[in-house]
Amino acid sequence: MRDEAWDVLVVGAGPTGIAVGAEARRAGLSAVLFDRGALTANLLEFPTFMRFFTTRDRLEIGGVPFAVPDDKPDRRQALVYYRGVVRHHGLEVRTHEEVRGAELVDGVFTVATRARDGEHRHRARTVVIATGYFGQPRRLGVPGEEQDWVRSRYREPFEHGGERVAVIGAGNSACETALELWRHEARVTLVHRGSEIKPTVKYWVKPDVENRIAEGSIRACFDTVVESFGDREIVATQAGRPLRIPADAAYPLIGYRIDAALLRRCGVEVTADELIPTFDEATGESNVPGLYVAGAVRSGIHTNRIFIDNSRDHGHQIVAHIRSRLRPTGC
Repeated sequence: MRDEAWDVLVVGAGPTGIAVGAEARRAGLSAVLFDRGALTANLLEFPTFMRFFTTRDRLEIGGVPFAVPDDKPDRRQALVYYRGVVRHHGLEVRTHEEVRGAELVDGVFTVATRARDGEHRHRARTVVIATGYFGQPRRLGVPGEEQDWVRSRYREPFEHGGERVAVIGAGNSACETALELWRHEARVTLVHRGSEIKPTVKYWVKPDVENRIAEGSIRACFDTVVESFGDREIVATQAGRPLRIPADAAYPLIGYRIDAALLRRCGVEVTADELIPTFDEATGESNVPGLYVAGAVRSGIHTNRIFIDNSRDHGHQIVAHIRSRLRPTGC
């Protein structure tokens, strides 16, 4: 255990966590980031050839320019950029060390972690939870979902050329995946419990997938509920009638959930229905004094409300409040 408590301990080393750490260092505060995976682990799980809809200036954090020629960066450029921000600010990052909980005693947090070499304890004057939601894909919770041909992460289409692929869901991820698979010669079936493509799908993606469905290039099974995954087939009901969908691969892409369990272990009050933590909109501080929430964890189940571009200012907001209460100790 470090003898002196960190001024700011950030849980999560994604873009929002890095933004908090960078602002802390700019304010003269000592800071450390913990992540149960690699640096920007969630970005590593994005589709290989993904391009951000957000322009590069809206992705900039920590006063570091996103210096790429493309107006809308791709996944690889973002991975390089955020690592550059970490280097620029000299941030200490503890990867593959999962934060299990935090307890406030006499004004200082004791943070319990689990790393590859065992259990650890760290001390911090403040804690910021910025874990996002991409690390926890929603599950259907049906038999057979654990089979290796059923995957909750889509990377790229090339292994599926000529194969029967079922994409479950009708949001942005599902529709973009279905289109990319079809364009690389997969035989795609889109399976959705609703009666149509979700209205929240990006305005240039929605007509594209609807036109592919209308012309028969992509098969759509609307009003269809997946009951189980069998031997390379999906067992479902469509409008109450049995339906079997042959598939060599299946991608349930039905959204994500925040880690409400971690919030509760740290003493943060979370609503039972929407999983929204209790926090001050002006400062980001939760009901636990000195413990803050940043980024997508603020939105609970409403994961379409907060993204990288509209949470990058959370770091400045939180650190300004921390700085007003703490005397910097340096690094």
